[in-house]
Amino acid sequence: MAVMQETTRIVLAGKEPRTQRKAPRTAGGWLIVLGKVILGALFVVASLFPLAWMVIAGFKSKTEVVETPFQFFPEVWLWQNYAQILADPTFLQTLVWTFMGAVLFTVGSLAVNSLAAYAFARLDFRFKGTIWAIVITTMFIPGMTILLTSFIVVTRLSMLDTLAVLVIPGLASAGMVFFIRQFYLNIPKSLEEAAMLDGCGRFGIFVRIFLPLSKPPFVVMGITAFLAYWNSYVWPILTITSPERFVLQQYLATFRSERSTELGLLMAGSVLAAAPVIILFLIFQRQIIGNIKMAGLK
Repeated sequence: MAVMQETTRIVLAGKEPRTQRKAPRTAGGWLIVLGKVILGALFVVASLFPLAWMVIAGFKSKTEVVETPFQFFPEVWLWQNYAQILADPTFLQTLVWTFMGAVLFTVGSLAVNSLAAYAFARLDFRFKGTIWAIVITTMFIPGMTILLTSFIVVTRLSMLDTLAVLVIPGLASAGMVFFIRQFYLNIPKSLEEAAMLDGCGRFGIFVRIFLPLSKPPFVVMGITAFLAYWNSYVWPILTITSPERFVLQQYLATFRSERSTELGLLMAGSVLAAAPVIILFLIFQRQIIGNIKMAGLK
């Protein structure tokens, strides 16, 4: 009250209230800022060093990669490592095959989980709460615990060694349904009511209203699904046996076992395998960070 009265008195007197100046930073404050900068720099270096070393190792000979004492840069830059990998038709075939499967998996996963999210967010049906509780519970079940039963199921369905066995079993995701559902809950119901007055059905509302507004969660979940497929290793090892249907991680593992001494070539292949994912993240990094922040605020 005293501050308000003082401000009122000054304004009535025709004077502007004084603004408090920010106190200068003390020596202890500068030390805290310096410590934060150093810790941030160390974190950046620790995060980027393995990637940088992998890129540089792709230009080394097979002996320089493991030589002691450790030398970060090669004595002679061998560009042929990358050229040899790119000229390998098996690598290019595996790259295209993996990319095609990742796109199918991403599109299918977004379609299936967005429909489920819309149903849980907007539709009313019997045992909705019970079913939703069961769906959420599956988020806490480790994937490795159902690996054997999943393998038995796809074996009896004759799906082994096909693209379907890589795409279909992982389409449904409780985490993705939960994330998209939380976004749909914030869409005003007045949009649905207006569409219903125009004679639009539930599926039409989903296609014409919800899908166009779903870019924020679709970007985050789409990239998550793409990365999950791109980096998959255990499931393809169990279900894929034909070399022409190998995914990238299988190709690199086979390359390492068959040509274990050519580490420079292996590093070059690893860099080329990681490049599409890194480019994808750099393109959508602003949307990913912004959407995660928005989801946290909601």
